Amino acid sequence: MTDLLQVLPDFDTRPYTHLLPSLDKALIATNDLVTLEPHHVAKRAHLPSADVRKLAEAVVRALHIHLGLPVQEPGHAAAAAAAATTTTTDGGGLKDDDDCCCISTLDEKLDAALLGGIRPGYLVEVTGESGAGKTQLLLTLLLASQLPPPHGLARSAVYISTEAPLATTRLTQLLSSHPSLVALPQTKKPSLSRILSIQTPDLESQEHILRYQLPVAIKKHNVGLVVLDSVAANFRAEFDKDSSRNGPASMAKRSAQLVHLGALLRDLARTENISIVVANQVADRFTAAPAPSPNPVSRTTSTNSQSNTTIHNSSLAPQLPVNGPSTQSEGGFMLSPNPLALDHQQCWFTGWGDIRSDSLDALKTPSLGLVWTNQIACRIALVKKPVLASRSSVINGKDERNEDQSHISKWQRWFKVVFASWAPPSEDRGVEYEILRSGLRHTDSKTGNLAAVE
Repeated sequence: MTDLLQVLPDFDTRPYTHLLPSLDKALIATNDLVTLEPHHVAKRAHLPSADVRKLAEAVVRALHIHLGLPVQEPGHAAAAAAAATTTTTDGGGLKDDDDCCCISTLDEKLDAALLGGIRPGYLVEVTGESGAGKTQLLLTLLLASQLPPPHGLARSAVYISTEAPLATTRLTQLLSSHPSLVALPQTKKPSLSRILSIQTPDLESQEHILRYQLPVAIKKHNVGLVVLDSVAANFRAEFDKDSSRNGPASMAKRSAQLVHLGALLRDLARTENISIVVANQVADRFTAAPAPSPNPVSRTTSTNSQSNTTIHNSSLAPQLPVNGPSTQSEGGFMLSPNPLALDHQQCWFTGWGDIRSDSLDALKTPSLGLVWTNQIACRIALVKKPVLASRSSVINGKDERNEDQSHISKWQRWFKVVFASWAPPSEDRGVEYEILRSGLRHTDSKTGNLAAVE
């Protein structure tokens, strides 16, 4: 460990002089010591695992002191946890003011769908198509987190971007036009100086920022909200180029990294009592087209003494009509002939496909698949649908409408809680909203009315 005294010049190496030569011989650096598991380092350097663990803990403690972070001596963490559990209200649970503390969307109807807003301690996803309003919602949360309870946490925010930089112009516009923010006195208004912005161009830098830099920033700047926009960009850039050559191995590696990322973000949200909100992209969902099979595989079972029912193999006849919850006869298509298939089940956790009148072309699926879905505690889907209008044409001096030619006159958007640990799923399509200069605002039109869209 030739670099130990370069990283920590004042570190007392006397209790560990018997370990350092073996660590130097095995080319173990300080970075390896604090990031790798102690038993891996011990095996590599042929040292006792307990001694390596003590050295690693001492180095981490010295790094915390060097960075100005609060240091807990061994054994104090358990005592602090026990004291926290005894400081309750009526015999258990959280304090009343902690239990209702949320980050508001600054719209009463959207907050009502979330039973108050975004709760701290959870990993939340906002997913939707381009133009659905994901960035507008995230920017509003960055400002709302600075407000005092019950609309915020009175804490700063961190914006981690994997694509475009932070839209400071739009933030300034929200500050000067949102009704909930304009009415505040100048001393209580949110400030752009309390929003930290970081860019992560690849997965390697993203891992380093989330694991090492972000915990330090949370403590140093009293951060209550972390926004990652978007979670899928770096994964797509990293793995899509290799999927054509080594598809299964690439997908397995990606799944392992997604599980690792989800565990890291959940642990950070829970231990620091902050809200972590990630934006996610969507992709079109495709279903197999009906095609006759040259050698259909079927089996015949007797349902009673007078009739037989033929059940075809689902892989050979994916569009076989059956009577069951997977049939969507109103839309003229079927998600899956098997109610246990993923094509049918995902309508309850993606945000698309649970409305029977939706057309097949409108179905979307959040990126990163089921593996990432299992990592999050809440999914908010921002759904948009086009409103079509027929074109008018002048024929023989008369203005006639051509029903065969239509164009998109406007878009309808819905805020939908797909699932959440603290709130029930939204009914029907959710809360209809519009995007204005002042941010997202719910509309008074009846929820779920798609007469103009269809």
